[in-house]
Amino acid sequence: MSKLPNTGTSIFTVMSALAAEHGALNLSQGFPNFPIDPRLRDALQRAAAGDTHQYLPMPGHRGLREKIAALIARSYQRMLDPDREVLITAGATQGLFSAIQALTVPGDDVVMLDPCYDSYDPSVLMAGARPVHVPLDDQFLPDWDRIADTLTERTRLLVINNPHNPSGRVWRTSDFEHLAALLARHPRLLLLSDEVYEFITFDQPHRSAHQHPALRDRSIVVSSFGKTFHITGWKIGYVTGPAALVAEIRKVHQFVVFCVNSVAQAALHEYLDLVDVNALGAFYRDKRDAFRALLAGSRFDLLPSEGSYFQVARYGAISDEPDTDFCRRLILEHGVATIPLSVFHADGRDDRMIRFCFAKDTDTLTRAAERLCAI
Repeated sequence: MSKLPNTGTSIFTVMSALAAEHGALNLSQGFPNFPIDPRLRDALQRAAAGDTHQYLPMPGHRGLREKIAALIARSYQRMLDPDREVLITAGATQGLFSAIQALTVPGDDVVMLDPCYDSYDPSVLMAGARPVHVPLDDQFLPDWDRIADTLTERTRLLVINNPHNPSGRVWRTSDFEHLAALLARHPRLLLLSDEVYEFITFDQPHRSAHQHPALRDRSIVVSSFGKTFHITGWKIGYVTGPAALVAEIRKVHQFVVFCVNSVAQAALHEYLDLVDVNALGAFYRDKRDAFRALLAGSRFDLLPSEGSYFQVARYGAISDEPDTDFCRRLILEHGVATIPLSVFHADGRDDRMIRFCFAKDTDTLTRAAERLCAI
């Protein structure tokens, strides 16, 4: 008997494998294809040459947790206890999984906003809780009346993602005001805030659950060094929040991975003193703007991209075929891999949209755009 009878291989794995098989340019899976910062590479080499090769403390490298707390204080004016309120995880996905396992029990409802990252639903199901999907509005922003109507006394977690994958939209101040009002009306409700693209915003600053006093005691925030420093293969993330909630997540964490790669943690501990995370937005804004300019002559309709490293586009002027079929044909006939948006919807809703990842080098984006403009 399967715990996940309706779950198959992730679309990201499928599309990347298909791209490799057919030699397509891969704008599908969300990983950069350019080198990491040489300073981080050098820090990794120094850490590897040292003695940090055995288990670290289960919550993570003590110095790294201190620097994460300092980063959050600088970025969001929130003081955290690195010993009780910070946990280093094997990537953000493991942090999300451990939080959902720790904070929900059978009979609980977990509300998530579609389109959403495909790991949320299986994590809820494996906890024995019930996933409840609420669509975002047509602009990929929260429909607060619909969310409010969905919450009940059974609702334990509300999972949000800001900046949003796949759409690249960023929440407004008014969204957090609505969110705080909801939590005030539902004393049992907790917030799980997926903020892995927090330092990659363009036209307006990221707003974090950390910044809102009404949310802090009820929120777990999940972050990602992999996304922030384009080191997705390192699988390093972190979970922060009130000590009582983090203590429960640690209980799960210790039996999932126990602790995270020691050499990578040591390297990041050094690197955080060298890097300015606030420069990342401008770096990716330039890539977004260049990619959009390259596609200006295409028949794709580009939607707003305010954060993350994704660009959503409508393709209705090109084809009326389902988005999964269209994405496969893009690979087979045009040599460009993308992701269909229907896979982010629990009900398979298909609005004839696809997602490009523009976290690629200039040559890849240029060659991909030439092929897309020729369609």
